[in-house]
Amino acid sequence: MRKIEKWIWLDGEKYPNAQTTVFHPFAFSAEETALRGNYTVAEFTRTYRFQKRVKGARLRFAGDTEFDLWLNGSLLATGPVCVGGDFLFNYTPRDQFYATEMTVEPGSDTLCFYARVKMMPVLINEYSKGHGGFMLTAHITFADDTVAIVTTDNTWMARRNGQYTAPFHFDGTVTPDAYAPAWEIPNIWHPETAPIPVRTEETLYPQGGDEIRIAARSKKTVRLEYDRVYGAFLKASAETSGLLVATVECFELEKINSREELILSGDTEYRGLQMHSVGGYIVSVENCSDEEAVLHIGCIATCYPAPECAVIETGDKALNYVLELCKQALKYCRQTIHLDSPKHCEPLACTGDYYIESLMTAFSFGDMRLAAFDVRRTAEMLCRNDGRMFHTAYSLIWVRMLYDVYMFTGDRTLLTDCADGLWFLLHRFEGYMGNNGLVEHPTDYMFVDWLVVDGYTLHHPPKNLGQSCLNMFYYGALTAAEKVYDVLGMDAMATQCRQKAVQLKSAINRLLYSVEKGLYCEGLTTPTPQAELNASLPQSNGKLYYRKHANILAACFGVCDTARARTILHRVMTDEALGDCQPYFMHFLLEAVNRNGLRDTYMLQLAERWKQAAATCPKGLGEGFVCPENYTFDLSHAWGGTPLYAIPKALLGFEMIEPGFRRIRLSPSLLGLPSATVEMLTPYGKIVCRQEAGKAPKVDVPDGIIVDHKFHKTT
Repeated sequence: MRKIEKWIWLDGEKYPNAQTTVFHPFAFSAEETALRGNYTVAEFTRTYRFQKRVKGARLRFAGDTEFDLWLNGSLLATGPVCVGGDFLFNYTPRDQFYATEMTVEPGSDTLCFYARVKMMPVLINEYSKGHGGFMLTAHITFADDTVAIVTTDNTWMARRNGQYTAPFHFDGTVTPDAYAPAWEIPNIWHPETAPIPVRTEETLYPQGGDEIRIAARSKKTVRLEYDRVYGAFLKASAETSGLLVATVECFELEKINSREELILSGDTEYRGLQMHSVGGYIVSVENCSDEEAVLHIGCIATCYPAPECAVIETGDKALNYVLELCKQALKYCRQTIHLDSPKHCEPLACTGDYYIESLMTAFSFGDMRLAAFDVRRTAEMLCRNDGRMFHTAYSLIWVRMLYDVYMFTGDRTLLTDCADGLWFLLHRFEGYMGNNGLVEHPTDYMFVDWLVVDGYTLHHPPKNLGQSCLNMFYYGALTAAEKVYDVLGMDAMATQCRQKAVQLKSAINRLLYSVEKGLYCEGLTTPTPQAELNASLPQSNGKLYYRKHANILAACFGVCDTARARTILHRVMTDEALGDCQPYFMHFLLEAVNRNGLRDTYMLQLAERWKQAAATCPKGLGEGFVCPENYTFDLSHAWGGTPLYAIPKALLGFEMIEPGFRRIRLSPSLLGLPSATVEMLTPYGKIVCRQEAGKAPKVDVPDGIIVDHKFHKTT
């Protein structure tokens, strides 16, 4: 579709203080952001009436910073598609911006557009170009196959809706301004087309109904519960002869995590502009009228479309429930980017989360387009920021995500598109190497895990608690990069990565492994030079630590041979002196167990941890098992859902041999369960594996997939 773009906004003479905004909420303090952000909600409308029926229209649209787009009274899309972003470099606008394309078939002679656009980033996954704006282009095909093109311009009408007084505040007593012609403004966005479909949404009501009845001139507080935790926007309306003043507090299980303040009249329909993590509401409402009033409260749950989901069902009901919670969390973390959770709404900085979510997706929803787009957007950040990301270890995990998403999709262009980002990342790490062959001079060693050890947080640990993990992740990145370059036919680069990996592996085993203990330490005790210390890299205490994390990664990434890996994993599973790890790091433990042939020994034992968590919190998926002091875990965190990947993979004994499911290996096992049915969505159709204790597995594989197998194939 040709890019014919005209951007519009509010009249700059009438609204001089509603034109520009901050680029990101972290660009300034919260107070400065509120002051300089010029929080504004604008509305745009235009009706086109033609002399013949519109057969179809191809639309392309975008807005800054958040918008809803409606056509002929029905919601078309919300947006914009997030640019991605990091916790770094937010003082200037992101270079990239994205538009959405979609086809509609209105079947009438009228196109009536309405858009509501919020200017000012509020959540940390929101980015602005620094100016309010909206754009739409429609390529129209009529019933007689003639065509026309319409665009946003000064024939569109615009107004400020002052009812949206501030983020999370709505005052229905304010009358929106009168509509006036929109201003055409310079195009500072130049958006690329996002390669993903629009989000879907569903209105959900609390258990027991959405009505709250309030007697005349009285106040009332009620608690409304949902069955699960959802990523959602607040929905409210009133039946009253006067005003209802309400505070809606959102919780996941118990603790309040966000709130909105509303003043509603009888003719007001409210749809929130910011996402919440909703397990329920506590609603405090005052009826300011002389008659009984009714407040209706619900939520609009939104997510990346998931029309199909693979069935995973075992003979263990508690395990099945865990998998359902994992799927629920993943579903609502899939928005226009993967989120860590609908509560935090973090940007693409958290690659560790999104790598796990991409693997979970491969074994559940099957649509890898969002994961591939995340990989490309991260590559864009790496290119523009000289290979730097806020979480140093996560930047290395991106390389594995790049290769694994390629293997699931078979899309070689993903590798070519990301080759520059890969080079910048690897080039940066060359500068972190010490004379001893290890990564010695990074900007930091984060992220390891959500744990505190001797007063140090493993979010940003000192050298002696983070160095080994960072080196293990670097080794994993080098081996994955070698595979990427092999596919691209870049033999010299592949050789270079292989040689560096061999040298790094040697240094790790020479300097970080203790023959006496049979374990890898978490890092050397040599002090970090004073000039390298920063807020994310504290000085170490000189103590030598032997814990689970480095040892899990050594077994996971093949830093040691299988015999040593198995010995280490037995220690990890039995030695309490090695400490604990949270759900995120359990991903690598489950992977190590599967990689080293221990799935029948430990897979179900490890799943017990999630069963205990599900019994404690039956409606959401926790960010961690044990919460550190001065931090509150959310209960909608998809990185904790790694069993949705690890369990079906182990039950199938699945291995991708050739990309895009052209050739796979299957070696089913019940892992000790009485029965299991596992589906896996592929471009060729569903793989279905049915197992029952004492019987040979029955596996159906679609035509087009070559299978190396160890089972009774039914078709």
